[in-house]
Amino acid sequence: MITRLQNTVVYVVLTIFAALILYPLFYAFSASFMTPTEASAYPPRFWPSSLYLGSFEAVFKLVPIETFLKNSLVVSLIIMVGQLITASMAAYAFANIRFKGKALFFALFMATMMIPWEVTMIPNYLTVRKWGWLDSLQGLTVPFLASAFGTFLLRQFFLQLPRELFEASKIDGCGHIRYFIRIVLPLSRPALATLAVYAFLNSWNMYLWPLLITNSENMRTVQIGIAMLQFEELTVWNLVLAGVTLVLLPSLLLLVLGLKQLVRGLTAGSVKG
Repeated sequence: MITRLQNTVVYVVLTIFAALILYPLFYAFSASFMTPTEASAYPPRFWPSSLYLGSFEAVFKLVPIETFLKNSLVVSLIIMVGQLITASMAAYAFANIRFKGKALFFALFMATMMIPWEVTMIPNYLTVRKWGWLDSLQGLTVPFLASAFGTFLLRQFFLQLPRELFEASKIDGCGHIRYFIRIVLPLSRPALATLAVYAFLNSWNMYLWPLLITNSENMRTVQIGIAMLQFEELTVWNLVLAGVTLVLLPSLLLLVLGLKQLVRGLTAGSVKG
């Protein structure tokens, strides 16, 4: 009886916290279908009286949201693929290749995770400007093609693979490249999917770096496009929230589809047996 009561209390508390977390998302979706009068009403309305699509039409007219969405998609995909390639190769080297100073190099590699992004932003900006990459696809993607977190995540997963597989492949004459491509990568799909979702969402939600290095609307990303819906004179919140809804849909869809792989990958190595 006591255990059942404890479980009930836990589920009630979790439900309350889940509602608090989901409320901003619910309100953003709800307000995006409200008329300007309903969106500015006080006290705030929770449901639109009808599915008003004028806010979405206004978003497409005020800013080139299609271009912003395309840019964000291209940038996110390039960064995602780049991190999968670099992190998987680095993780394999740290997990399966013996070389002098490997522990020290790995420690230094992981230490970079403690450096705030703001510290490296100015050196990266100066480098990108010197190379003539301002307002370009290279400038938006190249600084993010490597990930210490992704390397750590994949290394921990690679270490779980049975060592006997590696020994058997060596006996059969399989080198590191073939073993990596034919055996390690297919067996590591949960971890690779986790890194893919993580890298895509991080790239999709970038704001400060694209704002810093892009000048033209042709290279702006969608996060900056949403900020352009706020005007100095006033803020029409149903327009802003309609834009936010358009931005959230791809990331929410990816998160829902990849949630199972994300949880499996992040918990890999947390337990033995």
